[in-house]
Amino acid sequence: MSAQDFLVELGTEELPPKALNTLADAFLAGIDKGLQAAGLSYEAKQVYAAPRRLAVLITALATQQPDRSINLDGPPRQAAFDADGNPTQAALGFAKKCGVDLSEIDQSGPKLRYSQSIKGKPTASLLPTIVEDSLNDLPIPKRMRWAARKEEFVRPTQWLVMLFGDQVIDCTILAQKAGRDSRGHRFHHPQSVRITSPANYLADLRAAYVLADANERRELISKRTEELATLQEGTAIVPANLLDEVTALVEWPVPLVCSFEERFLEVPQEALITTMQDNQKYFCLLDAEGKLLPRFITVANIESKDPQQIIAGNEKVVRPRLTDAEFFFKQDKKQPLESFNERLRNVVFQEKLGSVYDKAERVSKLAAFIAPRIGGDAQRAARAGILSKCDLSTEMVGEFPEMQGVAGYYYALNDGEPQDVALALNEQYMPRGAGAELPTTLTGAAVAIADKLDTLVGIFGIGMLPTGSKDPYALRRAALGVLRILIDKQLDLDLNDAVAFAVNAFGSKVKAAGLADAVLEFIFDRLRARYEDEGVDVATYLSVRALKPGSALDFDQRVQAVQAFRKLPEAAALAAVNKRVSNLLGKAEGNIAATVEAKYFDNANEFSLYSAIQQADQAVQPMAAARQYSETLARLAALREPVDAFFEAVMVNAEDPKVRANRYALLARLRGLFLGVADISLLG
Repeated sequence: MSAQDFLVELGTEELPPKALNTLADAFLAGIDKGLQAAGLSYEAKQVYAAPRRLAVLITALATQQPDRSINLDGPPRQAAFDADGNPTQAALGFAKKCGVDLSEIDQSGPKLRYSQSIKGKPTASLLPTIVEDSLNDLPIPKRMRWAARKEEFVRPTQWLVMLFGDQVIDCTILAQKAGRDSRGHRFHHPQSVRITSPANYLADLRAAYVLADANERRELISKRTEELATLQEGTAIVPANLLDEVTALVEWPVPLVCSFEERFLEVPQEALITTMQDNQKYFCLLDAEGKLLPRFITVANIESKDPQQIIAGNEKVVRPRLTDAEFFFKQDKKQPLESFNERLRNVVFQEKLGSVYDKAERVSKLAAFIAPRIGGDAQRAARAGILSKCDLSTEMVGEFPEMQGVAGYYYALNDGEPQDVALALNEQYMPRGAGAELPTTLTGAAVAIADKLDTLVGIFGIGMLPTGSKDPYALRRAALGVLRILIDKQLDLDLNDAVAFAVNAFGSKVKAAGLADAVLEFIFDRLRARYEDEGVDVATYLSVRALKPGSALDFDQRVQAVQAFRKLPEAAALAAVNKRVSNLLGKAEGNIAATVEAKYFDNANEFSLYSAIQQADQAVQPMAAARQYSETLARLAALREPVDAFFEAVMVNAEDPKVRANRYALLARLRGLFLGVADISLLG
């Protein structure tokens, strides 16, 4: 079957840069879906996107749709005709559904059958609908109309190229009649560009100063930015989303180095970087120490004969932005950081839970409670807690919200606060996302945990539990953050105590009944997903969860031990035994004796097991006290043989009630040894 290349390019006014990649991918997916539905084969597909165009190139597309046959089964013959051989409603209905007379339907088989051969159409006749459907399905939240037209699209359309081989597809889509003329760069080549063939699309546009391939533009910007940064003896900050956005803003990228006055470097560099990246789309430069250089890189969309003019223009535009940041910084420093708390008395954290200042007071007390328990300093933690929200009411954070925590750090240092107190003001928000960095100081860790627990307890306490889709207070993230800090930084905090303290701090503002349990359950539930991601079996997690350890670190140490235990050859048999013992003890009547009395033994295997349990108990006591859970379970694995021998030779439910009770006591001792680490009966 013959094949030709197909090109479609829709020209528009400048497309929204943040949406360009999404639109391009959806355009390609839509066309691919249409071609597949029509049964049209091709060799390769490629999408191109630039500020004023979306294009798809399909290589070696079949010129003709293959012939297809459809076979439809109808009702069984006995249901299709009555006793006299007359057609029933079922038969007539089937013929009507197929759009033919009953005589054209095959009646020779057990069921009525209609077969039809459909001749394939020429691909050229199918392409307009496929392209139009794809454009209509693009994820555009807000469509525009332009001039007096009724057509709607994300931006006004300007031209349309549709070539199949050398032939222009004759159609009109989104008010544009298809042709073979594209347009070049708005300034370098404003006149139209004839596309010689689909395969020459990139080359024809490159000659007109348009790099239509977004990947090529991204690569060029990235490489040139890196080269220029090296010449300035610095490193460029190139966030992936900013690189994508800049790539979507230019057709002919020309990166240039610009500079700003050194006096602005007295302002926190995070504020300068934020304003240059977010508002101006510049790449900032850092020196070898990670300090901001008074230079930045802008990406021009033109190859100027006098690039100095473009540089001067950008330097002029950035100055007021940096001056604003400088002004806010100087204004804020006129008063001590703590004084900003006054403004927070009037800022609501949550209407039922009081102001942001109330929250800071609670966080301060809770952080002071937590700090000594994780090896930190209570006074430093209390100080950091009371200052933790101050910067929210500063001019700097008002203008640059992403500076919260960072601004507090600089202002605290300016006031002469200790280094760890200043760092804690930023570290309270850590980790800021999955895998993000954790607090470096114990003061920061105490405040970060306190802030998250306070939010969890408060929001749970007024009944605003997160649902499947809604979690406005990011409670899941808060719980995961607490767990990551405690486990990854190896901090041994009993969350039962910390949550109880947090509940108490709210007083009558929350419903305290069952609140601590609900919050703890929510926090430890988050561990399940963490372990699943790490490839830990859910049964391992549940075996530890059954014991309800209050410390996340302790929980993790037990989980790691159970994981190691499961690899031992004795593990499966001992898990099964624990399950059996658990069931037996569950059915036991009355209280099970705390002590085992050897005088009731009547079998050598009972003596052997009792002796093995006593030896194991002595051996593991110091291990368990030192939380050497892996070693404990490895030692308990040695019980497998005496346990197996016991169950083979001994009838637990003996007729003599005293013998029976004694055997229950023996098995309870056995189970108790394992329960020191985890409920391994759940592994079976």
